[in-house]
Amino acid sequence: MSFFGNRRQVETNAPPVVESVQITKPSLPQPAVGFDTVLGPNSVLEGTFQSNANVRLDGTFSGALEINGNILVGETAKIKADINARNISVAGAVRGNITGKKVQVLRTGRVWGDIRATALTTEEGAFIDGKITMVGHESSNAPDALLNEGEKPASIENLQQEMHDAAEQAEESLAEPEAPIVPDSPIAEPVSKPVEPEDTPSTPAL
Repeated sequence: MSFFGNRRQVETNAPPVVESVQITKPSLPQPAVGFDTVLGPNSVLEGTFQSNANVRLDGTFSGALEINGNILVGETAKIKADINARNISVAGAVRGNITGKKVQVLRTGRVWGDIRATALTTEEGAFIDGKITMVGHESSNAPDALLNEGEKPASIENLQQEMHDAAEQAEESLAEPEAPIVPDSPIAEPVSKPVEPEDTPSTPAL
């Protein structure tokens, strides 16, 4: 009896086991990989934004963008500014001029403004309302090199005037009556005159 009583006492005096609980802190949202500056979808920014790194815009921005790196305009972005960057990808709405080395307008991109770039690519469905200027191509100056010194290219007005003058000359030539054709007159043959006998002295009769 004492044996079982001692065993029960030992089990009762055993220290309680405490389980360790690890408390995890909530993770903060990380910026997109490859972009040092990100403007979130619910963010609104106004002014002049200058950066030497890559920038991604998913919110609303108005002002001017001077980026020495690359810039990505996300699908939810609404930009009202002139963009000057190295490489530019547009998937949202941009109202302003775009200047860059390589410009890409994706299928969801919409641009109201002029684009000036060395290379331009557009996907099916992209919208551009503005003038496109390709720079950095030697072929753009080729027509000027073919002109001689002092020679100027003919303008449209000059070409139209020359065509008008040529048409008037053609009408005048058709309006003038043709001179009648006169048959050649026959050549008159010389008429020989009869030779009159010369007067001979009469001989006296013998």
